[in-house]
Amino acid sequence: MRTKKAISVALSAMMAVGMTAAVPFAVSADYSVKEIQVNIWDNNQLAGLQEIADEWSAESGVKVNFNVVDWDNYWTLLEAGASGGDMPDVFWMHSNTAQMYMENDLLYPLDDMIAADDQIDLANYYEGIVNLYKSGDKQYALPKDHDTIALLYNKAIFDKYGVDYPTDDWTWEDLIEAETKITEAGKDDGVYGMAMNTSNNQDGWYNVVYDYGANIVGEDHKSTTIGSDAGKAGMDVVRRIVENGAPQTVVAETGTDSLFNSGLVGMITQGSWMINVFYTADHAADYAWALLPYADVNGNGACDEGERQSCYNGLGWAIAHDVEDPQACYDLISYFCSEKGQKEQAQKGVTMAGMKSVSDEFASAFEGMDVSAFTRIEEEGTLYFRPYTRNTTVWEDALQQGGCFLDAWQNPSDPAVMATACDNAQQIIENAIANE
Repeated sequence: MRTKKAISVALSAMMAVGMTAAVPFAVSADYSVKEIQVNIWDNNQLAGLQEIADEWSAESGVKVNFNVVDWDNYWTLLEAGASGGDMPDVFWMHSNTAQMYMENDLLYPLDDMIAADDQIDLANYYEGIVNLYKSGDKQYALPKDHDTIALLYNKAIFDKYGVDYPTDDWTWEDLIEAETKITEAGKDDGVYGMAMNTSNNQDGWYNVVYDYGANIVGEDHKSTTIGSDAGKAGMDVVRRIVENGAPQTVVAETGTDSLFNSGLVGMITQGSWMINVFYTADHAADYAWALLPYADVNGNGACDEGERQSCYNGLGWAIAHDVEDPQACYDLISYFCSEKGQKEQAQKGVTMAGMKSVSDEFASAFEGMDVSAFTRIEEEGTLYFRPYTRNTTVWEDALQQGGCFLDAWQNPSDPAVMATACDNAQQIIENAIANE
């Protein structure tokens, strides 16, 4: 899930004092609340989640009220609530901010309730998501979902300019070749072959870096190889994609999704959480999804292990540390995260499941549109967990500034600028980790 806004560094200092002890949870048959307030940031998921919540409400007698808050304001309001003691009862957590909230005891520890819950076995969920929401020996959120990335293309544009559709055998070089053909042929029409929003890392350039054998942050969360030869090779491919596609000035002004839905670009990469935006678009019949291209690093003409990678991330259902009725809130998120709730979430096309081997239903949730690229990549590619450290947004935001990749985005015709940006990115990430 995409991120931009950092939680205030002051949060740690503000929340280190004044914390009250956790409230003992109530007996589930005798809840002390009649309503639970839930904050989320994605309106596309609201209808499906409300339907699932209403099922739980019918059993429990507790009403669930969802509040949809846009991404930036979501974190601003949550931070303000943490400072003022007025947080929502239940809310989504994300990899960018989870560590700060867990370390400052702002989330209710779930271990005792998980141990007493025969619907939840954390071994059944994606390990990266489980571990993300664990601090010390405590679990602070249940895995809500996971996501993968695919290539979206407009068949009408490919047909108009006589370019063959993407296939499972496409490399990134094939993408650049097709992108360039469309951009050149569509010049008089203002059509570009590809649009890459360089501020969208998870669903964009991160995947190319990993395909070429480098990483943004190592699995130890204490290292990076973005400045290595492999990192530079991947980022040079990204540079060429940007160079031969929609200029970043155009992307910044309009956005990749709007450009695509306006028929002005032939391809974008996008995450599974955004399918509904294109499924309900006016020209959805022209749209199709394909596996992400791969990097033929060894030149053998086949996609070998590690050469086609998709970033995955997962949200967590969390509970405020001082909530009035922790058991009622836990029972709600347990319902969402049970096998029944996870299957229903997938079947309704809300998102793919956080529970392993439950997302197949998701691939058939969008009648008339084949979205199997998002599930197939789990078997035909490699998943890596979205890079994070204790203070992800410190280095993540810095990578987009002058002195780093902004220089390369603005001058994509010069390979040397990108190589320098990779060196600078290496130092930015290493220094940020050292200061954590």
